[in-house]
Amino acid sequence: MIFLFKMITIADFKEHWWLYLSMPIIASIIGYATKIVAIKMMFEPLEFFGIKPFLGWQGIIPRKAAIMSTIACDTLTSRLIKPEEIFARLDPNRIAQELEKPMLPIVEKITHDVMSHYQPGLWESIPENVKKLLIKQIQQQSPDMVRQLMQQTKDNLNDVFDLKDMVVTNLTKDKKLLNKIFLESGEKEFQFIRNSGIYFGFLIGLVQMIVWMLTQEPLIMPIFGLFTGWFTDWLALKMIFAPQEEKTFFGIFKWQGLFFKRQKEVASKYGELIAKEVLTPANMIESILTGKLSDNLFNMIQKNVQQMVDEQAGVMKPIVVFAVGSDKYKAMKTAITGNMVKQLPTALKHIEKYAEDAMDIKNTLVTKMQELTPAEFEGVLRPAFKQDEWILITVGAVLGFLVGELQVVLMEHFVLHVK
Repeated sequence: MIFLFKMITIADFKEHWWLYLSMPIIASIIGYATKIVAIKMMFEPLEFFGIKPFLGWQGIIPRKAAIMSTIACDTLTSRLIKPEEIFARLDPNRIAQELEKPMLPIVEKITHDVMSHYQPGLWESIPENVKKLLIKQIQQQSPDMVRQLMQQTKDNLNDVFDLKDMVVTNLTKDKKLLNKIFLESGEKEFQFIRNSGIYFGFLIGLVQMIVWMLTQEPLIMPIFGLFTGWFTDWLALKMIFAPQEEKTFFGIFKWQGLFFKRQKEVASKYGELIAKEVLTPANMIESILTGKLSDNLFNMIQKNVQQMVDEQAGVMKPIVVFAVGSDKYKAMKTAITGNMVKQLPTALKHIEKYAEDAMDIKNTLVTKMQELTPAEFEGVLRPAFKQDEWILITVGAVLGFLVGELQVVLMEHFVLHVK
């Protein structure tokens, strides 16, 4: 009986050998295709596509941009970067020196515009040499004001700069950037996920081929397709994030989660991207000037500018106050402050190169990320989408099941056609 059964299965294999051999190949395709879909679903589309709230999809990373940004920032501020430490590397004297020349035309224009607006008659009646003297005095005083303002900013950094707000704002408004950080930092991990589907799928397909040979049960195809899609997704994620430390399996096979094995490489890429795209001097300056704490900076600038105007007006102050009135004089000083704030972004571009070199954010991030414990390192990139990994695995299983059903239909069609 057993011999007869063997002869039947061998005969069936010889007759339909191409169907049997297609099983591990199709299983490999299922494994590979479901991995590509899973990766795509992590990052695309950037915005919700479909009918809200449930009938549709948005990439996990873009959908959780705020959470991802907050987690990344918590890691940055608690373990990697201290704003006070970074800003302490800036020399107020060097910044004043860098800004001295670009501030000259700005101060002259602001003084002309404000004085002409508030008291055109008085300003026009002042001798040209007196105007130039007043402007020159303010220009000469400007570096001292910048130096003092910079020192005050460093001394009161928490009042004028919110690192968390800056990071979250930049990453949530630019979802492509957030995707880029994950895709480039984990490039080899995603490549491993894709390729693993081919190898794991092929092995499962060999088992599927043997089971089909013994049973000829049509349900085998969708069941194995479901299992291939689910298991290969699950196993690939497991092999990336586990174990955190290298372990030996079955006494011969050593493995460490790919993400942790590449900690130095990932840290280097991640640190480079964060320093280049997020924690840039330009973004920090913009956050200080326009962020939610910018009012505190405006008040600080206002005090410094108005003090400078009063000091440099000198003997002209009583005449100006008398001519325009004390309220108008106060408004004039406020206008000068407002114009100064508007012009600062242009002027401060001249210090970006110095600030980038002095802060040395890239090397700071890379060095400290490489020193993180495995648990801390995993917390940098994984937590926010970890809770949705089951969705990716489920999608892989469903796709595998559907492909298995299609495989049954095609097999029946070709077998009948051959007969």
